[in-house]
Amino acid sequence: MKVKAEKRGARGEKQYMSDETFSELTQSLNEALQHARGDRSDLRTTVLPAPPPPLSKREIVELRQRLSCSQSVFAAVLNVSVKTVQAWEQGSRVPSDAALRLLSIIDKHPEVLLEA
Repeated sequence: MKVKAEKRGARGEKQYMSDETFSELTQSLNEALQHARGDRSDLRTTVLPAPPPPLSKREIVELRQRLSCSQSVFAAVLNVSVKTVQAWEQGSRVPSDAALRLLSIIDKHPEVLLEA
């Protein structure tokens, strides 16, 4: 059985998927459906953590002050510029997801600052 692909060749002619490729695709889709229904437990799954919650400019200032850090020390610990910390604290910029993740770790485990 030949199945039309969504693509055309260099000369504009229709290209078709090979029977072997179509069979592999069908098998993969069936495995995905079985997994989604809970019929397959032999497939590895990874559950990712939820993205970090956003922090307000006030929360960032409070975190820094709770750690007794100046803006420059806080910036150095986070490996960002002082201007970046200032922008977060003024609300003109928001931390990236990576920075938010690091800030949430520091919030829950401030001792990691001393280990780094």
